Amino acid sequence: MKQTDAYKQRKRASRGFRRTSNLLQKRIRAVGETRGFAVTRLLTHWAEIVGEDTASIARPVDVKYGREGFGATLTLLTTGAQAPMLEMQKETLRTRVNTCYGYTAISRIRITQTAATGFAEGQAQFSPAPKAKPKTFSPETKQAAHKAAAPIADQGLRDALEALGENIISKSRH
Repeated sequence: MKQTDAYKQRKRASRGFRRTSNLLQKRIRAVGETRGFAVTRLLTHWAEIVGEDTASIARPVDVKYGREGFGATLTLLTTGAQAPMLEMQKETLRTRVNTCYGYTAISRIRITQTAATGFAEGQAQFSPAPKAKPKTFSPETKQAAHKAAAPIADQGLRDALEALGENIISKSRH
């Protein structure tokens, strides 16, 4: 009986909140494995593995395991202007990536070049997108949102509802 009580208690404890990383781990692994990445750490910690300078000019695209020979080929995506610099660093990159795997998993590195804009799969965007500018609303929109949220007693909630109201009112007018 004691074992079943402990089992029920453990089962109840696991029903609560979970870390986001635990929820997404299976999905990230599945997507990574379709591209040949058996170790997803290479994707998630790319900047730490190869360094900030290299991570800003290149990113891993896929890993292909060939029929002949031992080891795989890692394909890196970069822009055309950065390819010669990356070509000179191939051996250093291969060593760092194999350190991540823990053994000599990668025997070759292939560099793929693309333009800064292009097809969805080949776009080379290595820096985060710029932050969006805050929206500006007309005085009429602000006044209507203020009027709608006026009965709310809590100041923080009233401010949040005014911001929401401004967005809704501006969308409905367009």
